Amino acid sequence: MIDSRTAPYAVLLLRVWLGVLFLAHAGLKLFVFTPAGTAAFFERVGVPGLLAWPTIALEIAVAVALILGLWTRAAALLGTLSLFGALATVHGKAGFFFTNPGGGWEYIALWIVALLAVALLGDGALALRPWQPARRVAAA
Repeated sequence: MIDSRTAPYAVLLLRVWLGVLFLAHAGLKLFVFTPAGTAAFFERVGVPGLLAWPTIALEIAVAVALILGLWTRAAALLGTLSLFGALATVHGKAGFFFTNPGGGWEYIALWIVALLAVALLGDGALALRPWQPARRVAAA
């Protein structure tokens, strides 16, 4: 049985941590690999290098949306698209375990399942919902 009092906070933890992970991976592509290095890697695995910048931008947008709780369901689904790309081009060929040479697909699958859970559950607690009017407390 799901505890309706704590479930929104469980989603909050999952949503924010997934956002932090996307931000970390975007930062890795920007500051460690560099966009040029990311483009070169993409080309080595058969992905057009021109997709490096859009991929970095997508990861940052997904990260910010998840952390803030903005358009959470859409952000989670967009994040899965990026991860399915990584699965199809790099990690799927490396076997299951992430410790395999080239990194297997277990870690990517965990991310995908977690993102799908967030997409199904919604944004949880402390999410920004600018499209919803503020709730007014009725005077007694």
